[in-house]
Amino acid sequence: MSSAAPPYRDPSAELEKRAEDLLARMTLDEKLAQLGCVWSTQLVEGRAFSERKARELLAHGTGQITRIGASTGLRPHESAAFANRIQRFLAEETRLGIPAIVHEESTAGLCARDADQFPQAIGLAATFDPTLVERIGRVIRAQMRAVGARHTLAPVLDVTRDPRWGRTEETYGECPYLASRLGVAYVRGVQGENLSGGVAATGKHFLGYGLSEGGLNHAPVQLGARELREVFAAPFAAAIAEAGLATVMNSYAAVDGLPCGGAKEILDDLLRGELGFDGLVVADYFTTVLLIAHHRVAADKGEAAELALRAGLDAELPQLDCYGAPLRERIEAGRVPEALVDRSVRRVLRLKLALGLFEAPYVDDGAADAAYQTPAARRLAREAAAKSLVLLRNEGALLPLSRGLRRVAVLGPAADDVRLHQGDYSYPAHVEIVYRRQGGDPGILPRSDAVAFAPGPYYPPTVTLLEGIRAAVSAGTEVVHARGCDVTGDDRSGFEAALAAARGADVAIACVGGKSGLLPDCTSGEFRDAADLGLTGAQQALVEALVATGTPVVVVLVNGRPLALPWIAQHVPAVLEAWLPGEEGGHAVADVLFGRTSPSGRLPITLPRAVGQVPVYYNHRAGGGKSQMLGDYSDLPVAPLYPFGHGLSYARFEYAALRIEPAAISTSGRTRVTLEVTNASDVEADEVVQLYARDPVASVPRPVKQLVGFLRVPLRPHQTRLVVFELDASQLAFYGQGGALAVEAGAIEVMVGASSADVRLEGRFAIEGERRTLRPGERVPTLAWAVA
Repeated sequence: MSSAAPPYRDPSAELEKRAEDLLARMTLDEKLAQLGCVWSTQLVEGRAFSERKARELLAHGTGQITRIGASTGLRPHESAAFANRIQRFLAEETRLGIPAIVHEESTAGLCARDADQFPQAIGLAATFDPTLVERIGRVIRAQMRAVGARHTLAPVLDVTRDPRWGRTEETYGECPYLASRLGVAYVRGVQGENLSGGVAATGKHFLGYGLSEGGLNHAPVQLGARELREVFAAPFAAAIAEAGLATVMNSYAAVDGLPCGGAKEILDDLLRGELGFDGLVVADYFTTVLLIAHHRVAADKGEAAELALRAGLDAELPQLDCYGAPLRERIEAGRVPEALVDRSVRRVLRLKLALGLFEAPYVDDGAADAAYQTPAARRLAREAAAKSLVLLRNEGALLPLSRGLRRVAVLGPAADDVRLHQGDYSYPAHVEIVYRRQGGDPGILPRSDAVAFAPGPYYPPTVTLLEGIRAAVSAGTEVVHARGCDVTGDDRSGFEAALAAARGADVAIACVGGKSGLLPDCTSGEFRDAADLGLTGAQQALVEALVATGTPVVVVLVNGRPLALPWIAQHVPAVLEAWLPGEEGGHAVADVLFGRTSPSGRLPITLPRAVGQVPVYYNHRAGGGKSQMLGDYSDLPVAPLYPFGHGLSYARFEYAALRIEPAAISTSGRTRVTLEVTNASDVEADEVVQLYARDPVASVPRPVKQLVGFLRVPLRPHQTRLVVFELDASQLAFYGQGGALAVEAGAIEVMVGASSADVRLEGRFAIEGERRTLRPGERVPTLAWAVA
C-alpha cells in the first residue's frame, strides 16, 4: 500500500477506524448518495454501459446498484462484466472511489437468467430440513458472488397466519420456531463464515407483515405487543443472534398504527434495542414515498425522508429519491441534523468494508457461467423438491404407482407448463412486470431499451411433471396427456379430451394448482391476494369429472398458496402437495409417485377446511381453537382439513421409550428428551419427528402447544434409531405480566409425534427456581440428533 493512501484504503486497519476516516472525508452530497441506489438499467444506452448516464447518476457515488439479474436478460458472464464496468467507473471516476453493493433477490434461488431455481420458500419449509436450506444458500452465494452481487433481499422471515395473503408462498409458514431454524440456516448458507467471502442476507419484512387485515398486501396489522414479539419477531431474533444477519428490510404495513418504515418504535427500539441488531436497515421498495401516499403520515418527500431517517431506515431502495434533494433541503435548513445522516452512512460503509468491496470490487466475468446449472446444483434441486412434497392423502395405498402400468393419463394445466413451477420472485416470473408491460404503464422495474439487456421469458432448464413421469415409467407404459383447462377462466372445451384419456388409463394424474407472479393473471404472489382458497377457474370441475370416470385419480397440487379443498380430500384417493417445485420438480414428483422416494415433506402451515376458518393455526393460545360451549362452528368442524406438521409416508413408523432426564431443571437449565423411532415397514424412508411443549399453568395464556424441536430421521426398513432432543429452558420463555421475556417455574408437558395433531408419546418435566429474565437473542435452539 502506498504511504499516501488514506487510512480507509488500508485493509489492515480496523473496520471502524476505516469507516470513520472515510466518513470524515465525505461531502453531504456524497453521504446522501450512499443512502440510495441507482437502477442498473438506468446506466444503459444502446447496448452497453453508458458513461454519460453514469456521470449523471453516479457523480457522487452510490450506495447500491439495483438488481442487474432481476432487471435484465443478461447471461452470467454478461452480468458480471456489467457489474465490473459500474465498479470501475466508481473506482476511477468518483472522488473517493467508493464501490457499490449490487443487490438481487433470491427467495428460491437467485432471481437471474440461468440461475438454478429451487422450490419456493413454503416448499423448502415443508422439508423441515435446515441443513438442506443451508446447502441451497451456499449455491445462491456462489452464483451471486460469481456475478459481483453481494447483497440479497432474502430470506422472508415473516410468520404467516393467513393463506389469503399472496406472499404466503415466500415464507416458511406459520410456526415461529420452524421459521427461525430455516431462517438461520438460509442466512448461514448465504453469508458464509465471514462476509468478506459471502453475501449479505436481508431478513424481511420487519414486522408483522403476515397477519394483515383481510390477508391483503400492505394492509394494516393489528397485533398486541406480546404476540408481535413472541411470534413475529422470533425468526428475526434468531437470525440476528445465531447467524449475524447483516441487513433487515422493513414491512410495508403499519402495526397498531405505526408504519414500519417510519416508526422508531419498530426499527430502533424493538429491532436494535430489544433484538440487538447492529446492521443495515434497508427500505422495501418505495417505502419512503409510501409514507406519503399510503400511510398518510408525511405531507411531502422531505417530511417522509426525515420521518424514515429518524426512525432508523438507513438505505432508500430502489433508487435515491426522498433521501436526495428533499432530505438535503431539510438538512441545510437546520431541520434535520447531519449527524442522523452520518449514523446511517456509517452503517452503509461498515457493510461495504465487511464485504471486502474496497479490496476486491471486481469479479472474473469469464468464470461466471461455471457457477450456474452445475450437476451438483441440479441434484440439490431435485433432492429439495422431493423432500418438499407432502402426501396429504393415500386411501387404499394407491401410491406408489407401478412403473409398469399399461397406460397413465397426465392431465391438467400444471402437467406440462414450466411457468407454473416458478415462484413470484424467481426468474422469469418476476420480470414479467417488465417484458409483458403494455401501453404507458411504467411498471415497477425500469425497462431498458437496449436489446442486449432486455429481460424476457428465459427459463432455466426445467423438467415438467409430464416429462418427469415419462422418464420414470417403464418402456412399455403409454403416457397420454391432455391439458383439460387453464389455471383461470371457465373454458371447458378441453374437458372431453382429458376425460377420454382418463377413461382408457390405469390411473389419471390430475396436475392442478395456480400461477405465481405479480401480474393480474396470476393467482398467488406479491399483490395477488385471494378471498377464496379453492382451486381457480374450472380446475375443481375437471377433477370432479375425472373422478366420475371411475379411473383412480391422483391429484398433484402445484401452487404456492395453501388451499382449502374439502371435496378433493374426501373423494380423491391420493393427493400430493407439490408447492412450486422449481427446475427439477417433474423428476421429484415422479420419484415420489412411482416409489423411487418415499414422500417425507410435512405441512409448514395448516390447511383449513374453508376460508371462513382463517386464521387457523396449530399454536393458538389457551381458550382459542374452538367455539364455546359446543366446540364446532354451527356449519363446520373447527378442526382443520390437514394440521401443521402433517404428511404421509410409504413407510409406517412406531414411536416408543420416551425418557425425559432430568425430570426437573432450573430456569437456566436444559433437559434431554429421548425416544426410539422404528421403521416398521419394508420401505426406506425419512420420518420427521416433532417435539412439542405446553405450559399448562402460566401467568398469561400460553399456546396449547408449540414446536420446540424437530428432526428428519432417515430409516432403513425395520431399523430403530434413538432420537435425542436437548431442550433448553429458554425455548419456553415468554412475555408474561410486566412485559419482560422470562422463564417461569412450573410443570411443562412434552408431546412427541408425527404432526401437531398426531401425538405418539407424552411426558412432563418441571422448571424450578426463580423467574429468569432474558433477551430475545439469548434463546438457545434445541439440539437434535439421531443415534444409529
